[in-house]
Amino acid sequence: MERIKPRTLSGFMELLPARQTQFERMLETLRTTYALYGFTPLDTPVIESAEILLAKGGGETEKQIYRFTKGDSDLALRFDLTVPLAKYVALHYGDLAFPFRRFQISKVYRGERAQKGRYREFYQADIDVIGDGKLDIMSEAEVPSIIYKTFTSLGLERFKIRINNRKVLNGFFAILGLTEQAGDVMRTIDKLEKIGAEKVKAILTEDFAVAAETADELLRFIATPGGTEGILAALEGYRGRNEVFDQGADELKTVATYMQAFDVPADHFEIDLTIARGLDYYTGTVYETAMLDHPEIGSICSGGRYDNLAEYYTDKQLPGVGISIGLTRLFYVLGEQGYLNDKQNCAPADVLILPMTDDTGAAIATATALRGAGIRTQLYSEQKKFKHKIGYADKLGIPYVVFLGEDEIREGVLAVKDMETGEQVKVSLSEAVSRIRDGLATKNQGKVIMDKAQA
Repeated sequence: MERIKPRTLSGFMELLPARQTQFERMLETLRTTYALYGFTPLDTPVIESAEILLAKGGGETEKQIYRFTKGDSDLALRFDLTVPLAKYVALHYGDLAFPFRRFQISKVYRGERAQKGRYREFYQADIDVIGDGKLDIMSEAEVPSIIYKTFTSLGLERFKIRINNRKVLNGFFAILGLTEQAGDVMRTIDKLEKIGAEKVKAILTEDFAVAAETADELLRFIATPGGTEGILAALEGYRGRNEVFDQGADELKTVATYMQAFDVPADHFEIDLTIARGLDYYTGTVYETAMLDHPEIGSICSGGRYDNLAEYYTDKQLPGVGISIGLTRLFYVLGEQGYLNDKQNCAPADVLILPMTDDTGAAIATATALRGAGIRTQLYSEQKKFKHKIGYADKLGIPYVVFLGEDEIREGVLAVKDMETGEQVKVSLSEAVSRIRDGLATKNQGKVIMDKAQA
């Protein structure tokens, strides 16, 4: 029989067990954090009707989507979690309570060119707050506060949430007479960090017929210095020239004030007028989050306010605000940069029980008792040499091994070995439980990410 060479498709991630455990801990941290803020979990289908996913249609989305037919059905794999959310809210509108707060951590699929750290199948972690007709601006401040809570809960400390408001930009475009080119200008300045001011100016003047003086004024405006307080003060000088601009400036000030009330430290967020978020559907506050020590990575979490989530599926006005974390890419980047905490126990069990006699009854009873006490326990039943059994525990990083020989069974004790220190003691079952719990509490300290600021 000819063997098929095993391989993983380009752009798809497979992890070895220890790394997978780290990834699962990251997922659990996110789920716990989102639930803390009253978000409900959601799981939409991976496969949708192509008509649903491509309602807006065109552009890169249609090029990247995985699309296929099954019988007479035109189907596609979801390429993000926002479009399925829009369908879901429109479909179940009558059954939902608004504002509807959901989180979803699921895989999405994009047939783009696979690159280092860029995947065709990857996890996104999204939260959204959806209103019915209206949505209070407080939600636009609460969402970045959740970003702060999420990353600090994971262990990341050196990051900054940068915020802006699309109304400020659109209003300023109107002041400059650029309303007709607003979309093109927005997408161009969104590239500022990647390509630099000179290239942005060149694109504006050469591709979109923006006057050089106007381009210079725009670039000066979005580069306004002074941090949050300085920029808010600078915006006051433009008031009264455009109603949309004034509204955006008010919203920026309100969001910044609320973020302080939500206990987001001042050194973890700032107003940045260069943040545009080129996607057309953002209408108010927009966010991008960057690692301070690795700005070259780009945004690790982004999102913003949109006025009508489900306009292609319902005539209901459903404004919302949300953020998305490209979790697979973030995990890859953290691993590459040495941020993952390898000191945490990633073993599949806390205890490995090694029966040392043919009578395994005591070993089974001990395993059952330890599991009943909430201790993850494996029972090793293979007929291998002792060296192999210990090697198995060592390779998996299992912190404790329990030996049960004739002496232990007769005396009613367990021989417990700490695999890290080599210490071995004979204790009762209850003492073993206490000893293992105390040891695990020490061994499992720390968070998924070990920020360089903590090193």
